[in-house]
Amino acid sequence: MNSENVNLFSKLDIRVGKIIKAEIFEQAIKPAYILTIDFGEEIGLKKTSAQITNYDLNSLTDKKCIAVINLGEKQIGPIMSQCLVLGSISSNGDVLLLSPEEDSELGDRVS
Repeated sequence: MNSENVNLFSKLDIRVGKIIKAEIFEQAIKPAYILTIDFGEEIGLKKTSAQITNYDLNSLTDKKCIAVINLGEKQIGPIMSQCLVLGSISSNGDVLLLSPEEDSELGDRVS
């Protein structure tokens, strides 16, 4: 492995979170949801926009996810996105959320 690339990757703060609220992002250009994610006591709640509309809105509540929390904030329409939820992209273009093992705790670091 290239040590420079490993160093860049190690600077990402990737954490376990739990979606506590999901709502339709009505103003989004592409279909998306607004997610409120709990990263535990130390980090707290963060909001983001995610193009994961292949999920039923109600099925997202209480779902654990993986997100990068130190990329800075980005204004997306009326919301300030504070993290980047990670997922894989299926062959038909759906985003499939990455999720940790059930024993993972909110705020746990991912490496």
